[in-house]
Amino acid sequence: MTKSKIHIPETLRKFNAIFEARNFKAYLVGGAVRDIFLGKTPSDWDVATNATPQDVMSMFRFVVPTGIEHGTVTVHFMHEEIEVTTFRTESGYSDGRRPDSVNYAATIEEDLSRRDFTMNAIAVSLADGSVTDPYGGRADIKNRIIRTVGCAHERFMEDGLRPIRAVRFSGSLGFSIEKLTYKELFNSDVQQKTASISSERFRDELEKIIITAKPSASLGILEETGILWLFIPEFRACRGCVQADRRAFHKFDVLDHLFYSCDGAAKITEQNDRKSKLIIRLAALFHDIGKPEVRKIVLQDVMDESGVKKSAETITFYNHESAGERITGKLMARLKFSNEMTGAVCHLVREHMFHYESAWSDVAVRRFIIRVRPDCIDDLFALRLSDMFGMRNDDLDLRGSEQVRLLDELRGRISAVMESRSALSLKDLAVNGRDLIAMGIPPGKKIGVILNELMSCVIEDPQMNTRERLLEVAKKISGEYNKMDERD
Repeated sequence: MTKSKIHIPETLRKFNAIFEARNFKAYLVGGAVRDIFLGKTPSDWDVATNATPQDVMSMFRFVVPTGIEHGTVTVHFMHEEIEVTTFRTESGYSDGRRPDSVNYAATIEEDLSRRDFTMNAIAVSLADGSVTDPYGGRADIKNRIIRTVGCAHERFMEDGLRPIRAVRFSGSLGFSIEKLTYKELFNSDVQQKTASISSERFRDELEKIIITAKPSASLGILEETGILWLFIPEFRACRGCVQADRRAFHKFDVLDHLFYSCDGAAKITEQNDRKSKLIIRLAALFHDIGKPEVRKIVLQDVMDESGVKKSAETITFYNHESAGERITGKLMARLKFSNEMTGAVCHLVREHMFHYESAWSDVAVRRFIIRVRPDCIDDLFALRLSDMFGMRNDDLDLRGSEQVRLLDELRGRISAVMESRSALSLKDLAVNGRDLIAMGIPPGKKIGVILNELMSCVIEDPQMNTRERLLEVAKKISGEYNKMDERD
C-alpha cells in the first residue's frame, strides 16, 4: 500500500470539516484523483464516506438524492456539486446493469476493492491529504496502463459496461490496456455480458468517446474486439466498402473514413458547447453509413494521358445521404438518443452532400438557406470540413484547397443574405393567414397553399415582401383557384 499526501483544496477542506464534526470520514475518489495524478485539474468531485445517505442529508442544506438506492447523493456546497457515496461492496450484476445487492462497507479499503480499474481505486483523505492505494493505481497511472482490480474476468463479468469503459479510458487517456485485461475483452462470456447492458448505458459511453480529442482511438479498439458490432452492427458493412477509384477522392474505406471524419469533427468543434459537439460528431460518425447500401461500380469513358478514350471503373454512391438518414434514424432510436438529438443528426446527414458553385444565383443561395435552416448552417459547414478531413485523415489537405475556398465564399454569401433580412420562412412574410382571411379568402388548405406561393415569390424577388404587393399577388392567386373550382 502506497501512502503519501496531496494538497486538498479549501472547498473540500471545509466540506470535510462538517463530516469530522460528526465523527465521519470522507475521501476523494474516482476520476478527480486520477486527474490529479495526471497533472490535470479535476472537473468534478466524488467523495466516499462512512456516513449513510441519511446522515449526509442531515448535515447539508441542499442535497439531491441522485442515486440514493445505491448510497449516492449530490451535495450543493460552496457553488460546487459534490457526489457523495457511502462506502459499499456489491455482489452480482445479473441484469448487466445494476448490482443485485448493495451493502455498506466499514472501511475505504473495502470500498476500493469493488472498483473497476486500479487507476480508479485510489482514495485521498480529505482530512490530511494522505493517499490510500491498495492496488498500485498510482504506478499504473504513471506507466499509463489500464488494469482491473483483481481478476479481469471476474470484474468484467460483474458489470458488462466495464469492458467498454476500459476501451474508452484507453482512447481518451492514451493508456494501453494491460495484456490479461485486454485478452478478456475478447472472451465470449464477457462479450455476452457486455451485450446484455442497456442501450442507454452504451449510448452514454459512446457519447463520452466521441467527446474525446481523438474518438477513432477508442472506436478502433471497439471494432477490433468486436464490441462495436454488438451495438452498431450497421458499421459491419462499412468495413471493406472501398471508395477509392481513378478520381482519388478517397483514401480509406467507408468505416475508416467515418472514424477519421469524427476525429476531424473533434478538432473543428473543440470550442463548441457539449450539445453542439455531440450533434456534429455523431453526424460525422454516421454521415456515410448509407454508402454500402447504394454502392455501384460503373464503366465510364475517360481520356488517358495520351488523349485516347478508354473505359474505366467509377464507384458511385448515389443517394447515400437518404439511405444514411434512414439508417441513422433507426440506430439512434435503438440507442435511445433523444428525438431532438436524432432529428438534428439525421438532418445533417441528409443535407451533407450539397455542391456549391460560384455560379449559384442569389435565389439558389436563399433556397439553400431555407432548406438547410439558418440555425443548422454552422453545424453543416463543420460537418463538411470534417468530411474533407476524413478523406485523407490530414487537416493539411484542407488549407488553401478549392473546396475550402468555395465553402468560405458560400458562407460570405449566406451572411449577406442574413444581414439583408430577406424573408426565409413564412413568419418573415409581410402578410399572414389572418390577412388573407380578412381579404375574403375562406380558412382552409387554400390559405397555406397561397402563403407558400407568396413565399416562392419573395425568394425569387425579396423586394416583393411588402404588404401591398403580397396582398395583390394573393388576390390574383385566389382568383385563379376560384376559376379552377368553377371549372371543376
